[in-house]
Amino acid sequence: MAVLTQNEEFNADILKEKVIGIASDMVMHDSGFHSHKTKAQLLYAPSGCMTVTTSDRQLVLPPFRMLWIPSNEPHRVNFRNVVAYRSVYFDENYAGKYMASGLKILHVNSLLKELIERICFWEWTTPDESQEAILNVFWNEVKIAPEEKLTLKMPEDRRFKKLTEKWTLRSSMPPMLKNLADQHGIVEKTISRIFKKETGLSYQEWRQQWRLQRSIELLVEGNSIGEVSHILDFSSDSAFIEFFKKHTGSTPLQYLMKNV
Repeated sequence: MAVLTQNEEFNADILKEKVIGIASDMVMHDSGFHSHKTKAQLLYAPSGCMTVTTSDRQLVLPPFRMLWIPSNEPHRVNFRNVVAYRSVYFDENYAGKYMASGLKILHVNSLLKELIERICFWEWTTPDESQEAILNVFWNEVKIAPEEKLTLKMPEDRRFKKLTEKWTLRSSMPPMLKNLADQHGIVEKTISRIFKKETGLSYQEWRQQWRLQRSIELLVEGNSIGEVSHILDFSSDSAFIEFFKKHTGSTPLQYLMKNV
């Protein structure tokens, strides 16, 4: 087990244990793009919200989601407020017995939350009999955990790479289609065609999905419905609530409460 400080470096690849847990409370963190050569990673925060960017998509992890990252998968972790960071690294050969390859966002129920917390505070030794029993329960829970699909595919077109990276880092919000076209001298139809081809969504749909992800981050960070509505340029609080309900099936408050 390691309790990391804000700027302390950690490299799981140099450790030989099959299960390695770390924990930290961090704020304003940007890991930069990196990958783990010999370890699969489980990434989770019991409080706060993380944004994870891979080579082709963006994922949001509020406290009721975890991300499974296979070995050799480039990724970047960002958050702005205080986050209770939890990460478990698994030897890739050991993990391969339980998890198929590929990124997965899984729902975290109360039992899985406690199991992750327990594993993150273990000593780095070969698991004893009681710890192996806990790992068996952990893998059983992971196996039945519902998979979440709230991801945002990024366009590969070079004209939009820098723009989408800026939006990913939340330094600005994607503008309306007409404004984007005017700012960069690109025909609106061309923008939508590129986004549809490379992300599966029109630009307008992509922007709405971005707003949904950002709204979840802002709500988890403790912003009120009025504040989120204002930050994301909704015409009214009720317009934001209707938008959120359309995309998640719940009002913002219902969404947060049912996932506590």
